Amino acid sequence: MRKRFEPCLKAWLRAAFSALAVVSSFSVASAAQPRIYGYEIVKEYPHDPSAFTQGLFFQNGYLYEGTGQYGESSLRRVELETGKVLKRHHLPDNVFGEGVAPWKGDIVALTWKNGAGFVFDADSFEKERDFTYDGEGWGLTQDGARLIMSDGTADLRFLDPETLNETGRVTVTYGGKTLGALNELEWIDGEVFANVWRTDVIARIDPETGDVVGLIDMRGLRDRLGPDTAGVDVLNGIAWDAQTGRLFVTGKYWPKLFEIRLVERKLSK
Repeated sequence: MRKRFEPCLKAWLRAAFSALAVVSSFSVASAAQPRIYGYEIVKEYPHDPSAFTQGLFFQNGYLYEGTGQYGESSLRRVELETGKVLKRHHLPDNVFGEGVAPWKGDIVALTWKNGAGFVFDADSFEKERDFTYDGEGWGLTQDGARLIMSDGTADLRFLDPETLNETGRVTVTYGGKTLGALNELEWIDGEVFANVWRTDVIARIDPETGDVVGLIDMRGLRDRLGPDTAGVDVLNGIAWDAQTGRLFVTGKYWPKLFEIRLVERKLSK
């Protein structure tokens, strides 16, 4: 199983695990603190346990999923109720697939360390063009006007969806400290939801300021995967059905995808 052990790993992990520490330690609510949420499981769906989930979104009644690993990376259209892969496009063996996001009739896809992205036709999965970027590619989403990209640091980058050139970026912080290791992204009602890599935390981010306005404590979800979880990896993958308000989450090599409902926690004084 591939691990992202890089020279800056310790810094990433300090930032990531600080988010989990915040969830555990908040006791007094204030305007300066992010809201804390738990979750309720609404429904469970099958999910391909061979999918190393890197990107996820929901559109026109289907899940679209980008998977990783060298030689195994793919773009998929998935039937929600059954988890069946209805269409699959294999990426070149020398790239490691990462985040995916829809833009008009296309799907934009990132790769991890190649500095290479692809644009596919959303219906046929035929590749339309390539593009490049500096640094690593992790998560990807869009807000209707811009693509929003994470790169493993505390920065969110904004890309022009037509030229795919970077137009700006914002640094994500909470409590005056940067929060790095931002992974899979989803745009939900004016906020960016971001998996924090190697934690059971999803951060809710104001994309204009970079402020973390909410933290979702997802601990316990892995317990619903069944008795044999030796092969599963981290929580990763957020999809939003804007038409019905359904929120879906899964993880790398998880045999299940979950529809969840967020429940705000009332913090004691």
